[in-house]
Amino acid sequence: MKHYIGPTNPMHAQFDALASYQAQHFAYAFEAGVATLTLNRPERKNPLTFESYAELRNLFRALNQATDVKAVVLTGAGGNFCSGGDVHEIIGPLTNMTMPELLEFTRMTGNLVKAMRLCPQPIIAAIDGICAGAGAMMALAADMRLGTAQAKTAFLFTRVGLAGADMGACALLPRLIGQGRASELLFTGRAMGAQEGLQWGFFNALLEPQDLLGHAQKLASELASGPTFAHGMTKTMLHQEWAMTLDQAIEAEAQAQAICMQTQDFKRAYEAFSNKQKPVFKGD
Repeated sequence: MKHYIGPTNPMHAQFDALASYQAQHFAYAFEAGVATLTLNRPERKNPLTFESYAELRNLFRALNQATDVKAVVLTGAGGNFCSGGDVHEIIGPLTNMTMPELLEFTRMTGNLVKAMRLCPQPIIAAIDGICAGAGAMMALAADMRLGTAQAKTAFLFTRVGLAGADMGACALLPRLIGQGRASELLFTGRAMGAQEGLQWGFFNALLEPQDLLGHAQKLASELASGPTFAHGMTKTMLHQEWAMTLDQAIEAEAQAQAICMQTQDFKRAYEAFSNKQKPVFKGD
C-alpha cells in the first residue's frame, strides 16, 4: 500500500516556489500568482487514483512553503469536476486490503482535506457537471465554490455501503449548509442540484459553463493581488475558530490582527490611502 501513498515526485516541504511544478497525475498551470489544478481524465469524469490522491496531498502540503503561489483554482476537464475514487483502480482493490492497509488509505484521503484547509492560499473550486464522493469532499474543502447549472454534487458514500463520515464530511458539510440538510445528503447519497446548492450556501455563485473557469481565475487573481499574508491569516482563523469559545475567538483575532498590523502591506495601504492611490500589496 505504501507504493501508492508515498510521494509521487521529488517535491518536499522545503520547496518555496511552485511556478514550474510538473504534475504527473493532473494538469497544472501557473500564471501571475495563481495555480490552476485540473483533474484531467475526462473520459471517466475525472476520477481519482491512489497516485493522484497522494500527489494532490503532497502539492497542497507544499503550498505551505510556496511563496510564489498566492491563490489556487481547482477544476475538472471535459464538463465534469470529479466522479470520486476510480471504481476499478481504487474501489476494487480496497475490497481485498487488510485493515491496516485500509486505515492507511482512509487517513491519506483525509490528509488531502487537511492539507487543503491548512495551506494559506485561498482555494476556489470551479465545478461543472459531476461532483461526487471524494470530488465533493475536495469541493467542500475549498474556500469558495463556483458552479454551473449542470453541477450535481453527491456525497454518495452510502451508495457503496460506506458511512457518510468520510474525509471530514460530518464536520465540514453541516457547518456549510446546516445539520439537517447535511444529514439528508450524507444518509441518502442523493445528488444536490445546482440551484439547491446555491440556495443552501454550498455554491457562492452559478455561471455559464463557458465562463466558469475564467471567472474562477479572475477571482483568484484578485485575491492573489491582495494582502496575501492577511488572507492566509483569515483562512487560519476561519479554520481554528471552529473549536473556540467567542471569548477565545475574539482574543485570537486580536492577536492575529496585531500581527497583520506589523506587515508592510498594512503600511502600504495607509500610505496609498493618504495619497489617494490604490495600494499595491506584496504579501509581506
